Amino acid sequence: MHRIRNPAYWYSSTEGSNPSLPANWFHVSPQVKIRALVSSDAGAYQALRLFALQESPTAFGSSHDEECDRTIEQVDSLLCGSQERTFFGCFDAGDLIGVVGVGREQGAKERHIAFIRSMFVAPGYRGKGAGKQLLLAALEQVAQWAGVEQVTLAVTATNETALSLYKSCGFIEVGRMPRALRVKSQYYDEINMLRWLSAG
Repeated sequence: MHRIRNPAYWYSSTEGSNPSLPANWFHVSPQVKIRALVSSDAGAYQALRLFALQESPTAFGSSHDEECDRTIEQVDSLLCGSQERTFFGCFDAGDLIGVVGVGREQGAKERHIAFIRSMFVAPGYRGKGAGKQLLLAALEQVAQWAGVEQVTLAVTATNETALSLYKSCGFIEVGRMPRALRVKSQYYDEINMLRWLSAG
């Protein structure tokens, strides 16, 4: 069983001060690292995803009930089923405590667009830079896809912390969807955001 440690604590690293890391790792701090998720991460990803859907239900279009019965094979296909879709994980001492997804639109007329999805950082790690490093890793991935000119995302209008993070990384507001989500009879607007990678 894949477990998630109590996110209220910050763990010390057992590695040296200058560890040798694979090319797909991004250094966040001696404790926390970012890398692309692989098949063996499917169980940990699903555990964190289900926790996120319960802890922050207004942050996602999906719900815990819709995803709780997904098999590990289905999760593996989501994580690794396309060369133009990648999920990055934030790990503390081997435990997955944050995630972000990035992909490229597949329509012939939309290949110039990439998108950010499913961003989540466990509560005890927020405000420590993990979210920004996840987002920067996703943007670095986008930069490797030839022909992509812009990146989009949507964020719940009441999530001021996320809005501030996205703006700090160059995203701008381009629209608003009123009552985009309904959670327990309460409605939430969604803000659409865009980041240019090149001139249109």
